[in-house]
Amino acid sequence: MSLITRRMFVGTVSLSAVGAVTSCMSQQTSKPALSHHVFFWLKNADSEQDRAKLIEGIRSLAAIETVRELHVGIPASTEKREVVDNSYSVSELLFFDDVEGQNIYQEHPVHKKFVENYSHLWERVVVYDTIAV
Repeated sequence: MSLITRRMFVGTVSLSAVGAVTSCMSQQTSKPALSHHVFFWLKNADSEQDRAKLIEGIRSLAAIETVRELHVGIPASTEKREVVDNSYSVSELLFFDDVEGQNIYQEHPVHKKFVENYSHLWERVVVYDTIAV
């Protein structure tokens, strides 16, 4: 019967934890590198119908082949703090493998149709594009 000391046990657990963290980190690096976060302010901010229509249009963008992930959201009912801006109506968060993928998206007929068919709903749009580091 082998005797496992506390030091041996802690060392084994620590190595397992390092392996788990390394595994998570390698999974994260396989995620798309570019995020495209767009915030929309509706002309009729209180219109549930306009919001639903815009959300429908945003979801159509998932059909573009370079879009890796799409998240559509509305402001969350989180704690009100000075640094939180929840004045927008709807947001979209798209992920691309690279800048070229995002460029293809910008010129894609589905994206152009989205702008043509839904831009009458919003009064303001703000975009944040980021690249993973």
